Amino acid sequence: MTKKIAVLPGDGIGPEIVAEAIKVMMALQERFGLALELEQGLVGGAGYDAHGDPLPEATLALAKSADAVLLGAVGGPKWEPLPIAVRPEKGLLGLRKHLELFANLRPAQVYPQLAAASTLREEVVAGLDIMIIRELTGGIYFGQPRGVTTLPNGERQGSNTLVYSESEIRRIARVAFAIAMKRNQRVCSIDKANVLECTELWREVVVEEHRHFPEVELSHMYVDNAAMQLVRNPKQFDVMLTDNMFGDILSDEASMLTGSIGMLPSASLDANGKGMYEPIHGSAPDIAGQGVANPIATVLSVAMMLRYTLGEAAMAERVEAAVFKVLDQGLRTADIWTEGTNRVGTAQMGDAIVAALA
Repeated sequence: MTKKIAVLPGDGIGPEIVAEAIKVMMALQERFGLALELEQGLVGGAGYDAHGDPLPEATLALAKSADAVLLGAVGGPKWEPLPIAVRPEKGLLGLRKHLELFANLRPAQVYPQLAAASTLREEVVAGLDIMIIRELTGGIYFGQPRGVTTLPNGERQGSNTLVYSESEIRRIARVAFAIAMKRNQRVCSIDKANVLECTELWREVVVEEHRHFPEVELSHMYVDNAAMQLVRNPKQFDVMLTDNMFGDILSDEASMLTGSIGMLPSASLDANGKGMYEPIHGSAPDIAGQGVANPIATVLSVAMMLRYTLGEAAMAERVEAAVFKVLDQGLRTADIWTEGTNRVGTAQMGDAIVAALA
């Protein structure tokens, strides 16, 4: 059965990296019979420029009708002066909310060829393989009330509200435990239960949900300590379970353990396994249009899409093996280049991965 993929390149380097991911999908279709139908749409700044909306109605309709969504990146200085309600990031948040993509999966894996590219010592990161499970549609990014108000004395006051319901915590905990069962059966739940009542509830509900997964070892860690431990001893973690804001911060920190944020894919899933797949890096407007961006995170996002939504694990393994082979060949984009390796551009890296699929 043909699967429909909504392709949303977005802004900055988004169109460049998505173009390479499309090459990979087309190669899988032509060589191995993967049946896909790709349809492109506008989102973020591109959506605003064309329709005055970072999430045009046509794009949302496309995303809802598709089996999966592949997203590039959104945002850039061009749109920063806009009112917050129509900034590019609202398109991304809108997709997550309307598609009910509550579970964000962010793997941080160090390829052996890139261990020396990390800013940490090689022995600290070699063999690293962490999965960060981030709750994506609740928490402080969506809580009400929020905004900036003016007090009676004329002083401005900003507020955002951290809110989680028991059911929101329970469902993301189930995802973390289920994924841990397929890995090394360890979950570390991250909170700030010593000072935040909302995350005290988080811890209580995670403990309750753990009873359904007795094979999994559960531990807890305050977020400040977790940030330190990711740098001090990252290989102690298997699955890290976090709320929305903590996960946003910790997953970016974890990305630097791998050598480059350009290496990390992500999946955002609904309750039925439909997902939106995207690299975790931003739109990188400073290098947009130069043909030097790293497309590997986007290509690996396609691999996650094949595994988690399309049920094509063998195809996912082909893509991952092709990336491994290209790195073994010594090909590197600028962000992961080291002395003695061959620096290539975005399109060259994409072409090499396509060739390695054979």
